[in-house]
Amino acid sequence: MARRAAARYAISPASQPKPRRLRILFITANRLGDAVLSTGLLGWLADRHAGARFTVACGPAAAGLFAALPGLDRVIDLDKRPLGRHWAGLWAGTVSRRWDIVVDLRNSAVSLALRAQRRIIRHGRRDDRVHVVEELGRLVGATPPPAPRLWLDAATRRAAARRMAGEAPILAVSPTANWRGKEWRQDRFAALVAHLTAPGGRLAGYRLAVFGGPGEEARARPVVEAMPADRVIDLVGRTDPALAGACLAQARLHVGLDSGLTHLAAAAGVPTLALFGPGWPARYRPWGPDTAVVTTPDTVEEMMARPGYDHRTTDTLMDGLTVDQVAAALAALADRLAPVRSHAEGESHG
Repeated sequence: MARRAAARYAISPASQPKPRRLRILFITANRLGDAVLSTGLLGWLADRHAGARFTVACGPAAAGLFAALPGLDRVIDLDKRPLGRHWAGLWAGTVSRRWDIVVDLRNSAVSLALRAQRRIIRHGRRDDRVHVVEELGRLVGATPPPAPRLWLDAATRRAAARRMAGEAPILAVSPTANWRGKEWRQDRFAALVAHLTAPGGRLAGYRLAVFGGPGEEARARPVVEAMPADRVIDLVGRTDPALAGACLAQARLHVGLDSGLTHLAAAAGVPTLALFGPGWPARYRPWGPDTAVVTTPDTVEEMMARPGYDHRTTDTLMDGLTVDQVAAALAALADRLAPVRSHAEGESHG
């Protein structure tokens, strides 16, 4: 009788209250490249807190990266506004909620003003000898540091497949950067593409896909025109970050600058060569085993010490890098990958 009574009042698993999902606020960068490098940490959190709900605060250039993030509640625009009003907007949009975890990669006062059970704040002086991905991994004790990743939905993948459709393999090129000093001259990019894809060239028969942001169409035009139009996919100013990543994922190789698109290509798993001049490759090189860097002979410090240097007006500082050097570096990357790819292809057909 007692047993029947106990059974009558027992709570079935279906009627038990479900555990509350964690609420995580992730404050990341305005620029695309820095935001891409932070996706590894965000993915690490998502992997360890199944079912968590995420709010991401970032600049508008990076917002598309997070549209397909599992558990996404919203993306908050952190575009800079006068008098720090973007921070006031972030506070107003987040203060009413109690957060389980607040991750602040901008070291803002907002993260300290919110109710949070745990805070992960990136602060301290920058060390240009430590890669950003390693630095972010240290915030949570992750070893190895979590690699950047992309979240792509089915519609984005289908759109990319349509843009990149064709039989011939693709060389992707991202010839623009966020300031002129980091850009290699477009005629050199054009000469590189023509040399590699010419009959008898290392990439003979390849198609070319050119990537860039809105407003960069004129700067990229010499590269777009380096090959016949029927062998070129012009995507300059015609993608968002997610679509660009999905398109890049279908390329065989990628050559770019110290830019967000280069980080996007590496995160998409494309073997990537990055051209560095006035930058810090130890800190900002593309992350991943299938990446390489080629640098100008002058150091960043030497470039910045030149008379009249001003990052807002100085023309390219990449002239010390020749077409032959870049072609050789890309060939070395391809040679390094060839045995691995051949082995994998043999296994897949065995």
